[in-house]
Amino acid sequence: MGRAVLYYAVPYPNQIVSEHADMPLVEHTPLPVFKNLRESGQDVLSLSYALKQDIRELHIGLLNMMPDAALQATEQQFMKLIGNSNQIAQIYVHPFSVPGLPRSPETQTYIDEYYTTFDQVSQDGLDALIITGANVTNPRLELEPFWEPLTKVMEWAEDNVTTVLCSCLATHSLMKYTYKIDRQLLPQKQWGVYTHRIAQPAHPLLRDINTRFDVPHSRYNTITQEQFEGAGLTILISSPDAGVHMAVSPDQFRKIYLQGHPEYSTNSLLKEYKREVTRYLNDERDLPPFPENYLPPEAQAIAEAYIEEAEQARQKGNPLPVFPEGAILPLLDNTWNDTGKSIFNNWLGLIYRLTHVDRGKLFMDGVDPENPLGLL
Repeated sequence: MGRAVLYYAVPYPNQIVSEHADMPLVEHTPLPVFKNLRESGQDVLSLSYALKQDIRELHIGLLNMMPDAALQATEQQFMKLIGNSNQIAQIYVHPFSVPGLPRSPETQTYIDEYYTTFDQVSQDGLDALIITGANVTNPRLELEPFWEPLTKVMEWAEDNVTTVLCSCLATHSLMKYTYKIDRQLLPQKQWGVYTHRIAQPAHPLLRDINTRFDVPHSRYNTITQEQFEGAGLTILISSPDAGVHMAVSPDQFRKIYLQGHPEYSTNSLLKEYKREVTRYLNDERDLPPFPENYLPPEAQAIAEAYIEEAEQARQKGNPLPVFPEGAILPLLDNTWNDTGKSIFNNWLGLIYRLTHVDRGKLFMDGVDPENPLGLL
């Protein structure tokens, strides 16, 4: 017997949408990640098919500032979070970057070929914007070469984008730009998977999510709860061990600040650990600790055996063995993805409900920009 499907009306002509319908990504550019997503089972619409459907579009900007090695993985991670949401729209994701980030010729060619530009994004308009993290070399963010281009994006978004979601370094940058608040250097790297609790269960962004769940973190700096609250922001999710994960601007919606990484794949921290172990074996750093609460004992034993074998090979002048990523990955648990998808689902649903169909306007008629969720 087939599953019963409920239908409900939405405020657009000739549109009836299944309660179980996905919010599919639209392959509106030749960006290679669309092929990868489709092969992994993600629902991706061709542009020709999407144009035949009478469903509203949402246009989401993705300012990708990640380093070369993580650029395409970050595209895929955020697109999975967006595309797996259970709402009613066709989502056009517009990746772009900014000057001032070190790029290899190959990565710059990729960006030139597949990414749009900030000039084009600002001309066409966006319903929402995601800003990723980035690698930095200066303790003061305003000294980074990308700072001025990034501030131009943030300044434009203030008057032209309904809601901006910031990830990790982007959160620290926006706090510095908006509130002149400097992030704090941690005694040691916050690295692993940590238990979190929601602080505002009634907030629409947290609707129907678990009250306790995990979030990965990977950072050397933090914005403390006292700093967030001192700026008038609302804490939505925090951890006794990892600090604040999620906070929102005083209007409760227009700026969303994340310090953790709900977009991470199961193997994201494993790849980071592999990179740090390789640096250790190349005498570039001390032996890295395991990411906290991430590798189970069996995985730790495999990693320790590899390090011992690699150290012996190094002492004898032999080539290093291959890191046992394939043996460790099946032992790992993903305890954060469902909650991350639920939060993005709520965020996209609010964007759909509140934003104007004209990308040149921020909100539907009657929505108060200073109190868009009606909570204040």
